Amino acid sequence: MKLGAGKHLLIASLSMVPVIGFAQVDDKIIDDIVTGATENSLLPSLAHELLDGIGPRLVGSPQMEKAHEWAVAKYGEWGIDARNEQWGEWRGWERGITHIDMVSPWVRSLEGRQLAWSPGTNGETIIADVVLLPDLSDSAAFKEWLPNVQGKFVLVSMPQPTGRPDYNWEEFATPESFEKMRKEREAQTEKWTKRISQTGYNMRTLPEALENAGAAGIIASYWSNGFGVNKVFSAFTKKVPTIDLALEDYGLLYRLVESGKAPKISLKADAKELGTVPTFNTIAEIKGVENPDEYVVLSAHFDSWDGGTGATDNGTGTLVMMEAMRLLKKFYPNPKRTILVGHWGSEEQGLNGSRGFVEDHPEIVDNVQALFNQDNGTGRVVNISGQGFLHAYDYLTRWLDKVPEEIKKHIETSFPGSPSTGGSDNASFVAAGAPAFSLSSLNWSYWNYTWHTNRDTYDKIVFDDLRNNVILTAILAYMASEDPERASKEKAVLPRDERSGEQMQWPERKSPTRKGMLD
Repeated sequence: MKLGAGKHLLIASLSMVPVIGFAQVDDKIIDDIVTGATENSLLPSLAHELLDGIGPRLVGSPQMEKAHEWAVAKYGEWGIDARNEQWGEWRGWERGITHIDMVSPWVRSLEGRQLAWSPGTNGETIIADVVLLPDLSDSAAFKEWLPNVQGKFVLVSMPQPTGRPDYNWEEFATPESFEKMRKEREAQTEKWTKRISQTGYNMRTLPEALENAGAAGIIASYWSNGFGVNKVFSAFTKKVPTIDLALEDYGLLYRLVESGKAPKISLKADAKELGTVPTFNTIAEIKGVENPDEYVVLSAHFDSWDGGTGATDNGTGTLVMMEAMRLLKKFYPNPKRTILVGHWGSEEQGLNGSRGFVEDHPEIVDNVQALFNQDNGTGRVVNISGQGFLHAYDYLTRWLDKVPEEIKKHIETSFPGSPSTGGSDNASFVAAGAPAFSLSSLNWSYWNYTWHTNRDTYDKIVFDDLRNNVILTAILAYMASEDPERASKEKAVLPRDERSGEQMQWPERKSPTRKGMLD
């Protein structure tokens, strides 16, 4: 069912779905889960230990390794067997201090940071002029201009015409002013895209061309359309630093260069190259006593980008799964089926950890009763799709029946839905034919303010919503484990693509990148 009236009809119907054949369902276990999650939550302390104590978890970094070790130790404290399973290797890199100042025409400390895997400045402080990427006629003209970057920092991003997000304009601007700004921004973006293409490069290949021409460093700004937020991804340089500056400071430098004021900046960026390091998934399980070779899987990726501390992407999903496992071990220590949790590595670079697990463990994947994945922020779960499994309605509604009404009433479902083709780790399992469901969260301005940004930190967590998700996840896991029936894997006939008109196909399994950034 979809939005609107369908939502209310579905919620009403869930309360009337009989729990067919569930002779062993114990309401006390469910009550204990709810009470434990509500009155004795460990979420704040776990969040502090992981996000404040260890920090961001970039694949290949020492913090990622520490996080894996911490998770195994934490599960051990709760009496849950856990291990770290290697699935590949990655370029090891450790972020150090980044300090950036404008030293001329006046002095200002600038807000910014080096991008992931950026080369550092080798312990030195570089002071250099700043130049713009010029608007040239073609690649030949760009090649002729290229020697001008020697020893200079190069600005490669479009300066934003406004530092106010659209919602701020909508609230305060006149409709005419807002529309005028939008049209000017669209025209500016089109011109900038053309400026980049006329160099003969794109935003991935241009930095390497500039560093090979002797640039001192690359300065970019990837604004996330909100106050004070930038997206922070990876560098494409191999010899010189790549820095992301806040919109305000980037615009300042751009305007000064454009007006001929010749700004200089000072940069010290520390970074360590650590060679080739192993990459892991953290796996923990509560062994089933009746059908130990059938699995209910809890799923959340463990890695993050490192502009912030990876709080809502995906610290919150990680914390939900850990707390759910703690409560299940305490109140349901002898499950019918094995309950396994996967904290996947390198989701951010292409679902690599979960794809590796699917490839390495067919004996588990073929016997998945259900998988529940959470990965889109701190909000309470508001959407569950049947992922294209024809009979998902039958068993998901049975399992949801025991979820408290105050949680269930917010959830919209769609059956049979369409299979995930990417986006998060449940897609790795769906492609292998396993019933794997995304517990999709309320937005909480996720896409602008915390998703891959410098502001994805502890203070953005809404713990009441996380407790909601812990209760939901733990009860779904309990019900799926106790269900006397195996969940059907029969696939629905997929609809035609609205754009192409062609029959949609079930997504194909993909292999992980086992050796990352080692070229």
